[in-house]
Amino acid sequence: QAQLLESGGGLAQAGGSLRLSCAASGRSFTNHFVGWFRQTPGKEREFVAAISGSGDNTDYVDSVKGRFTISRDNAKNTVYLQMNSLKPDDTAVYYCAATQSAEPRWVGTVEGEYDYWGQGTEVTVSS
Repeated sequence: QAQLLESGGGLAQAGGSLRLSCAASGRSFTNHFVGWFRQTPGKEREFVAAISGSGDNTDYVDSVKGRFTISRDNAKNTVYLQMNSLKPDDTAVYYCAATQSAEPRWVGTVEGEYDYWGQGTEVTVSS
């Protein structure tokens, strides 16, 4: 059974950096788009970033453009989210998600497009 495991969360100061990892097991996600979402208490889960299966296409929510970078290493079946210039508003539980279908060029930005979800990793940014 396919599983996604996030890691790399923790506490950072405003202006600092963290790198999240999403390691897949149980199947290969090469050619499958993968995304990161985040959620804070009382709010709906929000799209953050996604990368196509080929790695050629990416998309970001406006609030993280220029600060966050999503990348993937298909040989390691892992997707990364490099988060720089962190702000207190970035505090959330971050989830990675992957689709079941192979679509090398598509980038999904909607929760319903994803089939597999990790358990989440908590990011706290202090001011």
